[in-house]
Amino acid sequence: MSGVPLTLALEHYDRHLPLLDGTVVPEGIDLEVSHVGIQSGRHERMLNDQEWDACEVSLSSYLMAKARGFPLTAIPVFTRRLFSQSQMYVNTQSGISTPRDLMGERVGLQSYQTTLAVLAKGDLQHEYGVPLEQVTWVTSSDEPIPFTPPVGVTIERTKDGEDIQEMLVTGAVKALFSSRVPRPFIAGSPLVAHLFPDPSAEEKTYYHRNGFYPIMHTIVMKNEVICTNPWIAMSLFEAFERAKQIAIG
Repeated sequence: MSGVPLTLALEHYDRHLPLLDGTVVPEGIDLEVSHVGIQSGRHERMLNDQEWDACEVSLSSYLMAKARGFPLTAIPVFTRRLFSQSQMYVNTQSGISTPRDLMGERVGLQSYQTTLAVLAKGDLQHEYGVPLEQVTWVTSSDEPIPFTPPVGVTIERTKDGEDIQEMLVTGAVKALFSSRVPRPFIAGSPLVAHLFPDPSAEEKTYYHRNGFYPIMHTIVMKNEVICTNPWIAMSLFEAFERAKQIAIG
């Protein structure tokens, strides 16, 4: 007997391969799983249009959508985690060598609400003493969930044709917080470097001080799916657990 049909959109991570290639099949579910990259607007397509029954989504944007009554519910599957310290890049000619040097400067973000941006801004303020109001935040994409900026916070949007990564190289922004490694850094540009000389060591210190590994993405499901068949949430959760164990080996 066939299971309940369910569509699922995921990134192509090692821990997702057993789901993508059919090695792991959720019990009672006829799963149609697709590799849908973030550059295709996966988050926005799920949050705003509910294009799939379940989808990997940015945690921060999901929380904003949930607070606004969007018909979505997350399950405790956290498909991506990152510390912020290794995602902070600076222009090497900018004179910035510590987080506090960012005060008064322009810092690039994908969007203000991107989970990595939320984490990095929070870390700047609470771990390194850099108030959000003392940085000009330059975003390279529209916000998935519209919002009113906090009082005193300055957010600028890049103009048509501007590339936030090239702006880092030219110094138009002095730093860039990005969950994806910037192209100039991959290419070995001497003009782009990590803010922290040893980001791994800084992240270990952060972990021992705070005791958690920050969540970036979670799995979000349509409310109608869970309401119709509540057991699907646990079946999908268990499938992700099995896939993760296979990836770990």
